Amino acid sequence: MPRQLSDRGADRPVAGRAEAPETARRRPRLAPHALFFPAAALYASVALPWSVLAMIHVVPGPASLATPAGHAHEMLLGYALAVVAGHQLPPMPRARATALFGLWAGARLAFVALPGGAALALDGAFALALAWHVAPRLFRAAKKLRNQGLPAILTALCAGAIAFDAAMFVSGAAAPQAIPGALVLLLAALMLFMGGRIIAPAAAGQFYRQGESLVARVQPRIEGLLLVLMAGAVVFAVLPGSESFLRIACGVAGALALVRLLRWRLWGCEGRPDLLCLGAGYAWLALGLLAVAASAPGSARTAAMHLVTIGALGTLTSSVMANTLLQKARRSPAGETIPVLATALVGAATALRVAAAFAGEHAPIALVAAAACWSAAFVATFRLIRRSLRAPAAPARTPRAPLREAGSIIP
Repeated sequence: MPRQLSDRGADRPVAGRAEAPETARRRPRLAPHALFFPAAALYASVALPWSVLAMIHVVPGPASLATPAGHAHEMLLGYALAVVAGHQLPPMPRARATALFGLWAGARLAFVALPGGAALALDGAFALALAWHVAPRLFRAAKKLRNQGLPAILTALCAGAIAFDAAMFVSGAAAPQAIPGALVLLLAALMLFMGGRIIAPAAAGQFYRQGESLVARVQPRIEGLLLVLMAGAVVFAVLPGSESFLRIACGVAGALALVRLLRWRLWGCEGRPDLLCLGAGYAWLALGLLAVAASAPGSARTAAMHLVTIGALGTLTSSVMANTLLQKARRSPAGETIPVLATALVGAATALRVAAAFAGEHAPIALVAAAACWSAAFVATFRLIRRSLRAPAAPARTPRAPLREAGSIIP
């Protein structure tokens, strides 16, 4: 049908009809991982080692970082939540992504330079905004009950972050240790869940390419039991008089995680050191939960928690950040050496931090060495992230198997 023209506004689109979708498509959008991943790696390489060295009086540092509570706050709410945001937030308008990142960055700067109510308010606002942008979308996307574990954990994690901020506002460095302990266990639950949704499909895809098959993939029954156990562990961590139940829950969860990891048979994935790095992080997680079960509250329990926060969290987050960006640039993680180096350095940092708990007068030496290894690991990860973001994407290749690779999320 020929187009009818009028003497006024010929060919002018009707407002509010065809123009709206076109305008929406042209609106600048930004993937939040482009902001959060490099910032998280850089922050981890500087602020967390600085906190350790300030606590043992090797270097001067702000009072907010030179306490165990401040160190835990920045590990859990500063670093870990930034990685969660980069991994879980979908592409969004550039202004909104920049505003969310500004909340996180402003909270970090304020916590170090101007600690107090304003810093904690910014931090709580970021946690609330993260939950608002992530949880409803994931709940809607989860068609099966077992897939609702991810948004539930993320909601609880953000709520716990706000509770930690409130406790620090009231009590400062004397904030109850039960709250960061519960947050560590929530992060452990998140890593247990994500392990099944990242490692298992990637291993299955590699076995497929090798002409083999992997029967034990997500293992939903084990996953469901793990989530129930970790939910109980979080409650027991903050409930007075529940130490024995906490140790039982963590012990069973650690054993199940180890069984799940062994059933993935990652040693059989030929030419995939990136999968072995992810497996190493999951192994630290299982060992950390078993160590929590075997330790009494005190220095031994703190060392056990660091198996989770340094070994598991450090290894898995550095690997996932690197793998995600390499795959978005359509480059294979299998040929990269930096994730392997980072995994080895984080492993050394974990061993040194645990050794420091039993090193007596030599503990400061072990802590300095652990901080150096951790910092080197994340400097290397930051360089890989920056290179991946700057590199032009390679041409897309037709996948050889209809299986999801590492770094993907199956909501």
